[in-house]
Amino acid sequence: MLNRRSLITGAILALATPPLASAQENTPSASQIERQLDAAPRVKVRPDQKVTVREFKRRPDLRRMAPSIDIQSINFAFGSSAIPRSQYGKVENIADALERLLRRRPGTKVLIEGHTDAVGSAASNQVLSEDRAASLKRTLVRDFGIPRRALETVGYGEEFLLVPTQNENWRNRRVTLRRFDDFLE
Repeated sequence: MLNRRSLITGAILALATPPLASAQENTPSASQIERQLDAAPRVKVRPDQKVTVREFKRRPDLRRMAPSIDIQSINFAFGSSAIPRSQYGKVENIADALERLLRRRPGTKVLIEGHTDAVGSAASNQVLSEDRAASLKRTLVRDFGIPRRALETVGYGEEFLLVPTQNENWRNRRVTLRRFDDFLE
């Protein structure tokens, strides 16, 4: 027989753990990633509008125009930037997409954006988001052979929440891939 404490504990665990079905639904295939990143920018960038990598990272207006895909399926543990081996199948999808894209477009540059939820200080979330982006880049380069020159990283902390909440939400702990070579000087 279930007592009240067991019922409450079960409810808390169910709410705190990301649903496996949701996480699996959000796992894009290599083809989906490739298609999204290979798309044309939303607006054609004139030569006089091209920018440096540093400026691109600072300009949300430009980033919104670049082809991108959110990778929510690499669910970072709360307060962690480590990519567990159990997530490597998802990273392999990213690597496969990037390899195919780089074969067709050797000058491809992809920005890996790290994100956090809003729990904790803004400063610690900023560092954590930078670490998440760097962790994915390191894994792609070291374990999957993606050329370092094709990848840039940036962390946005809690600045761009997918789910606007001050509470913990696994959907906000993610990386975004954004192809931005069309925007560079």
